[in-house]
Amino acid sequence: MRHLLTTKDVSRDAAIGLLDVAEDMAATQRREVKKLPTLRGKTVVNLFFEDSTRTRISFEAAAKRLSADVINFSAKGSSVSKGESLKDTAQTLEAMGADAVVIRHSSSGAPRTLASSGWISAGVMNAGDGMHEHPTQALLDAFTLRARTHGAATRGRGLDGLHIAIVGDILHSRVVRSNVWLLTTLGATVTIVAPPTLVPVDVSAWPVRVSYDLDEVLKTRPDAVMLLRIQAERMHDAFFPNSREYTRRWGLDDERFAMLPKSTIVMHPGPMNRGLEISSSAADSAQSTVREQVTNGVSVRMAALYLLLSGEREEIQ
Repeated sequence: MRHLLTTKDVSRDAAIGLLDVAEDMAATQRREVKKLPTLRGKTVVNLFFEDSTRTRISFEAAAKRLSADVINFSAKGSSVSKGESLKDTAQTLEAMGADAVVIRHSSSGAPRTLASSGWISAGVMNAGDGMHEHPTQALLDAFTLRARTHGAATRGRGLDGLHIAIVGDILHSRVVRSNVWLLTTLGATVTIVAPPTLVPVDVSAWPVRVSYDLDEVLKTRPDAVMLLRIQAERMHDAFFPNSREYTRRWGLDDERFAMLPKSTIVMHPGPMNRGLEISSSAADSAQSTVREQVTNGVSVRMAALYLLLSGEREEIQ
């Protein structure tokens, strides 16, 4: 794996292979000593042009548990805030000998620009670019779904036959854009549910069903319901009347949650707006995977960094 920029061009075999490596990584994280010597001598740079807590910490933990050296680079207070370009920043990292760059950027396509520019020889991993994609989030969601639905017999398996409903702010979500491609590649059926104003103008090329009625979709008894955060910071217009109206029609409130089969998984990529897109009882229930997703994120990112930096897959001891 040279770069990880999008899930759109990840093959089924490659996705399952990465999830299998993540299984191995997860097993090492249940030991008393969690650290592996696998990437000793490698340097991973977390290059974050957008604020992030959980994603940056997750990547930092993943790299450190593989014994890589980690450099955290925040655009705030750096030369970037003084006007330095992405090219100049990349060339600085190249001069420092970075082996992998994990980049989060407000501009869609910035990771691809970095990877294809020739400015840097390091492998590039997309940690979220604008409203475009967030591939490692989709991978950890797939990992979590596979673990919950197949238990111990996950190795080599996809998500064939599962129906996933993704609900909420589809328009502004990079998580959904990565998930629809990856989940479909792994064999799942995806339905997106949102107010008409929060669905992109043209989703005809997306491998999804579209619905504006959450109650109708829940009647189909989906295997998982993934709630998306309402991204108020990206909204400069009124996309729905008010918060109460949104919750009444598209939120997983206590009443809707009580009607779900006990087998239905409840997911959220975080951070959550409790009481808006998801109720506390749903978020904190046994059906919820919110905390598992955070834990699994470290294992999945360990696997991605391992495959990015170690070349051929070897047996993980």
